[in-house]
Amino acid sequence: MEFTGFPVAAFDFYDDLEVDNTKSYWAAHKGVYEEAVLAPMKALTATLEPEFGAAKIFRPYRDVRFAKDKTPYKTHQGAFVASGPATGWYVEIAPRGMRVGAGFYDASGPRLTAVREAVADEKTGPALKRILAKLEKAGFEITGERLKTTPRGYDAQHPRIDLLRHKTLTAGKPYGFADFIHTAELLDHVREDWRALKPLVSWLERAFARAD
Repeated sequence: MEFTGFPVAAFDFYDDLEVDNTKSYWAAHKGVYEEAVLAPMKALTATLEPEFGAAKIFRPYRDVRFAKDKTPYKTHQGAFVASGPATGWYVEIAPRGMRVGAGFYDASGPRLTAVREAVADEKTGPALKRILAKLEKAGFEITGERLKTTPRGYDAQHPRIDLLRHKTLTAGKPYGFADFIHTAELLDHVREDWRALKPLVSWLERAFARAD
């Protein structure tokens, strides 16, 4: 299937799903999800696969076994291309539009320790600062879960203490409802932004290699 963008119907679908997150709504509109959301996402990620790798397109169903919120369906559709455990590129369609990003969203104790060691290292730490500064200048937002306190073993006055506090680290860019998301031009934007995020992903891969 050739990628031609996400139709307006995809966003209308999620607008309505936020209001009526029920099995009856899903059953009545499953065809819209498959044609307006799932099929374009498969086409987009398949076109990007030769350069970035195969994508995992997340299931639309929520795991409600241990959740207080028992609504059965996710109100967004994401796809993730992994370069390693919990690390790689992301694209998402949601009621508030589209966004792309990359980074790591989870790390075991040894892997997180390895990232912090790379941040503290005077050879690799400044390189990460430069990568993130360049991404911010290009319109990416640097986010992630962070400790409120100083990580054990590090000085609170460390010049990169802000990065050392990160437990996850991502760079994301919102597309919102830009006109191009409804056209094949979206492919070019995602490809360009994922390429811009490659230095961050590569830095993380090298950092995690210290623990692997």
